[in-house]
Amino acid sequence: MHEFFEKTKGRLFGTYPLKGEQLANAVACALKTGYRAFDTAQMYGNEKDLGEALTSSGTRRSDLFIVTKVHPDNFGADKFLNSVEQSLKDLRVDKVDLLMLHWPPIGGNIAPSLKLLAQALAKGLATHIGVSNYTVKMMHEIASIIDAPIACNQVEFHPLLDQSKLMAAAKQTGIPLCSYSAVARGEVFKHPIFAELGAVYKKTPGQIVLRWIWQKGVVVNTMSTNPDNIRANWEITDFTLTDHDMAKIDALGSVNYRVVTIDKVPWAPDWD
Repeated sequence: MHEFFEKTKGRLFGTYPLKGEQLANAVACALKTGYRAFDTAQMYGNEKDLGEALTSSGTRRSDLFIVTKVHPDNFGADKFLNSVEQSLKDLRVDKVDLLMLHWPPIGGNIAPSLKLLAQALAKGLATHIGVSNYTVKMMHEIASIIDAPIACNQVEFHPLLDQSKLMAAAKQTGIPLCSYSAVARGEVFKHPIFAELGAVYKKTPGQIVLRWIWQKGVVVNTMSTNPDNIRANWEITDFTLTDHDMAKIDALGSVNYRVVTIDKVPWAPDWD
């Protein structure tokens, strides 16, 4: 497995759209369950709450893997590094483990923001850098713009969306994928195959979905405030889907259901 997968144990605890006490309670439960990797973003408006929750938990900083993402509004040279330093202050850390660009810039010229990301790495504001919502073409362009390795490309990834082109690009470029919208905001559960396989493996339908993602070498990124669901989302490593069952789930990619559509997000590129 790739380094990012190993460092996170293949599982990130997402924090959008949680804030305040709701976030604190969810993070406390996640830590108790076993999560040590937490995902936030400037856009979520909860970095300060996450910093407080992690600090007050007493968990050693060296045991945590903290991810945040730079808002596209801060991609200008006059804003980028200042915004990252504010994120670190809010998160109560000297550096984040992974700093990402949340979206490609409008217009598709990825070079300026990538170079600023590399500057943040060089200044020691992050241990690793990554991108999110990059297309195949953008993934291939990165190496000609900056030398620093990219830890991951975080993208919408679930069984109802065929991301085979991005998976191929991940293999070609050495930039692994990380998921978001892992259960397609619940849309996956309209398909009976997950309950059917759950009965066979004695797992929940959600665990079948997440195991499918995990088994593909894609980091699973999930959020819940329900303690039972938080535990279930974590407990996906004690069984293995057969190749036959993986293929049956793969076939659902033809549904081509996308949660984050171009009409919803101004920064969305032309998806592959």
